[in-house]
Amino acid sequence: MVTPITKGRSFYLAFTTWWLVWIIVHIWVLREYEVSFIQSLADAFTSNLLLAAFCLLVVNNMKYYLPRNERYWYILIISLVLSSLYLFLVRTILKVWYKEDDVYLTLLRQSFYIRYITGFLMIGCMSMISLLWYTLLEQQENEQRKEEAEKISKDAELLKLRQQLQPHFLFNSLNSISALAGTQPEKARHMIQQLSDFLRGTLKKEEHQQVSLQEEIHHLQLYLDIEKVRFGHRLQTKLEVDEQAASMLIPVLLLQPVVENAIKFGLYDTTENVLIRIKADGTKKDMLEILIENPFDPSTTIATQGTGFGLASIARRLYLLYARQDLIRTSKTDQLFTTHILIPQYNHEMSHTRI
Repeated sequence: MVTPITKGRSFYLAFTTWWLVWIIVHIWVLREYEVSFIQSLADAFTSNLLLAAFCLLVVNNMKYYLPRNERYWYILIISLVLSSLYLFLVRTILKVWYKEDDVYLTLLRQSFYIRYITGFLMIGCMSMISLLWYTLLEQQENEQRKEEAEKISKDAELLKLRQQLQPHFLFNSLNSISALAGTQPEKARHMIQQLSDFLRGTLKKEEHQQVSLQEEIHHLQLYLDIEKVRFGHRLQTKLEVDEQAASMLIPVLLLQPVVENAIKFGLYDTTENVLIRIKADGTKKDMLEILIENPFDPSTTIATQGTGFGLASIARRLYLLYARQDLIRTSKTDQLFTTHILIPQYNHEMSHTRI
């Protein structure tokens, strides 16, 4: 995680090391001009401690005020002003300490420009480093806020899709229970128990949760048992799940709306028995393939175009979870409607978990 530049031991260690090295270089240069060791030490520490303090001032200033369009003018002006103030303080302090040493004062006066340029470059470089660091930090914080906002938006949309699906199924089930209550009270009680088990399992699960296909099929079976009470022997199902597919992961509660769609288009317009076939293939290591087939009569389904809200919501949900639009498709052949679903098995970051 990126932290402000003034936080962390690494910054202070690097900062202190740099100035200690620069003090040693400063002493060595003065000694080359035959300045005494004590004077060289006093000059080096006074000059560089003041310069280091001004550099820290720039760093902390950037933390609270980050220039935008005027950033380059800001750096130039602050470098000129602070380097001038730095040179004034250094000359004032050293003149007071060595006011009677004409040789040293001459050297101090002759080094005016080199000291000013050095201070200007040090403060300017620190200003640029601080500007780049805090700009990067701000960009990362903006990206993080954007990701969190998108995550909240995605969660809200997934919840909305789920809330739109559940009442549709619930109303149908309650209507069936109402119809059975007078003529077949035992079946009505049994259906109420099945509906309770189904809804209890639904409420415990989250949109981002992933479960094994085997667990998803178990929950789907509760739904099918409820529908079989509604439609009796007319609804027949066939599950074909190979061993590899059973252990693969799938977004929770993904299949129920698809099967509901198959029942809707397969049974509502006919009085004959209808077979809903669900096949899962896990032979591909990184992809779970699921086929859901139901018969349909083109002559009675012309008025109902498209694939229904259930499939549209599943397509949208898969896109939100995997950022892919090719994971669900439908086809119609020989009075057979087929929904083909692909579930990637590679690691992919979703809103709350990794899949």
